[in-house]
Amino acid sequence: MSARGVRISAVAHHVPERIVTNDDLATWLDTSDEWISTRTGMKRRHWVGDDEATSDLAVVAARRALDNAGLSPQEIDCYLVATTTPDYLFPATACIVASRLGAKDKPAFDMEIACSGFIYGLTVASGLIRSGVYRRVMLIGAETLTKIMNKQDRSTIVLFGDGAGAVILEAADEDGFLAAELGSDGSRPELLFVEAGGSRRPPTPEDIAAGKHYVHMNGREVFKFAVTKMIDATDVALAKAGLTKADVSFLIPHQANKRIIDAAAKYLQMPPEKVLVNIQEYGNTSAASIPIALSEAVAARKIAPGDIIVFVGFGGGLSWGAVVWRWADGVRAA
Repeated sequence: MSARGVRISAVAHHVPERIVTNDDLATWLDTSDEWISTRTGMKRRHWVGDDEATSDLAVVAARRALDNAGLSPQEIDCYLVATTTPDYLFPATACIVASRLGAKDKPAFDMEIACSGFIYGLTVASGLIRSGVYRRVMLIGAETLTKIMNKQDRSTIVLFGDGAGAVILEAADEDGFLAAELGSDGSRPELLFVEAGGSRRPPTPEDIAAGKHYVHMNGREVFKFAVTKMIDATDVALAKAGLTKADVSFLIPHQANKRIIDAAAKYLQMPPEKVLVNIQEYGNTSAASIPIALSEAVAARKIAPGDIIVFVGFGGGLSWGAVVWRWADGVRAA
């Protein structure tokens, strides 16, 4: 099959109804709205209910994207879900999502690379289309991070929220995918990981009592890593695309911490109006954060055809990546 271009044709998102504010957290944690806001930029986050799973959020976002595109589930050739909180260890959450949407016999798989999931997924989905393997791919970033958080741990629970964002990619005459830079360093997984629950350390009653089945993070080290890698990945991706910082219309970063975003944006010489930030409303939704921000921007008509967008993120792995994208005409969002 011959090579071809790819475009994003539709985008949508969905977050749970429950909103948890900084003041809410302060009712059971030794914290305050001022403490959280000044250190993270977060004011609110959305949490799922006890009976909700990642696929529940992903299905709603995917249906909205399909509606925006005027497509049926069967018209999508492949379903890809980027998540670090799958419904089960197996089967893949993407298989569950495709089935619930009504897509029959379609390939579906998950990508688990934590907060870098959407960046990696965008690169993989684009490759599947540009190489001619598929015509249309649904990429969903979806997370229920509060399911793996210790709600008594102030260092992590204030940071994370739940949500899902979906994009439909399809073959096009003009290529929207301009370049990507991906990377990882697995030498220090303990900087950001869930210690117990995998084959390395199946959870025991003692592990659960000690909270080792929850997310643990070395915030100081992750902060330094994040800023450096976001800057480096953006620089390399732009160079691969033959572009400069001045060519960028919008930077859409992973929404992990406002101070991380600000530090990276300053070095990259991106004025505030070019950096799309919604961390105050959603917190860190991992693989869902970039598509949620993109969906809101498209719905608000901030992005125009021909705009150059840099999607950039980092996460567990440790992992990082950036994608340079030229926006197409006629992209639909609710």
